[in-house]
Amino acid sequence: MTGADNIEVAFAGRLGGFDLDVEFIAPGRGITALFGPSGCGKTSVLRCIAGLQRLNGSCRVGGDTWQDERTFLPPHRRPVGYVFQEASLFPHLSVRANLLYSSRGEVPADGPGLIGFDEVIDLLGLSPLMERAPQNLSGGERQRVAIGRALLSQPQLLLMDEPLSALDRQTRDEILPFLERLHETLAIPVLYVTHDIAEVERLADHLVLLRAGKVVAAGPLGALQSDINLPLALQREAAVSLEAIVAGFDATYGLLELDVAGGRFLVPGPSDHVPGTGLRLRVGAGDVSIAREEPRSTSILNVLPARIVSSRAASEKEMILVLALGQDGNGAHLLARVTKRSWDLLDLADGADVFAQIKSAALASR
Repeated sequence: MTGADNIEVAFAGRLGGFDLDVEFIAPGRGITALFGPSGCGKTSVLRCIAGLQRLNGSCRVGGDTWQDERTFLPPHRRPVGYVFQEASLFPHLSVRANLLYSSRGEVPADGPGLIGFDEVIDLLGLSPLMERAPQNLSGGERQRVAIGRALLSQPQLLLMDEPLSALDRQTRDEILPFLERLHETLAIPVLYVTHDIAEVERLADHLVLLRAGKVVAAGPLGALQSDINLPLALQREAAVSLEAIVAGFDATYGLLELDVAGGRFLVPGPSDHVPGTGLRLRVGAGDVSIAREEPRSTSILNVLPARIVSSRAASEKEMILVLALGQDGNGAHLLARVTKRSWDLLDLADGADVFAQIKSAALASR
């Protein structure tokens, strides 16, 4: 993946007692998650991109060089919006004044390619909060204001460093729909640091896996989730995120009809999704079982033809399989975890045509 619109990053050096050596290319649109355990270098990468930490390497965003062997733009010359774990609002300023800080208190003029003030207020649901002081806001409200302030600086790139980690689960669930709205509405690329796989599954388009200061893999989210040579697929909570299109709604049973590459799902959901709308499905590996013949009588709603494209032992007693949906095995990929006994009794093998019985599939977004 190359091109003038991409984000190209390469940094190497020692930070205290920690060695960082990362290189990746991310798309210039959508959300790229930097994912890995605490201490793997995620925040250090963001700080290097923002110019707050200097290591040898290069950084190019949208065709502009921010750093190479001859160039190092200081932080104030890098058009980034930075959202930290803590909102860090100015306590003596109202919400409105915090939002307008980067424009010296004046509402910025709208124009082509600019993020409008009213647009940000609407997307983040900030209208009722405008005259409040930060100390009178909840944690989720403060973080929404911090995101709005970052967006109104008109950044070329939005950096988000675990923006939900300081919030409780209920507050996280409240703010995630606002992040999804930003994702759906704004063209600005986002680098999103997290160690929460649920946030990755719900928000990310692209994924950079980090471990001990190095990039393990980088690529589209679904491709990395379904790669059995990577650690994600071997985790007990392993799942694949599928991009689906609303095909219809069964009002009698309250089921959404969702098309994915190679098949159609029936999933409980609201009736207000317009046909043609894109949604995201989450299918866990533990929620997929295998049949060699199509079941004739079953309570499972989603039984789809598929082909085993790869497999490996997850343990002495379990196998993890990658299934490609469709009669021709060219559709979207799922993971399935089955016992070694089932693998042997069903005489399964790579290349075998099977039926995937999806016991549970859930909308991963609102």
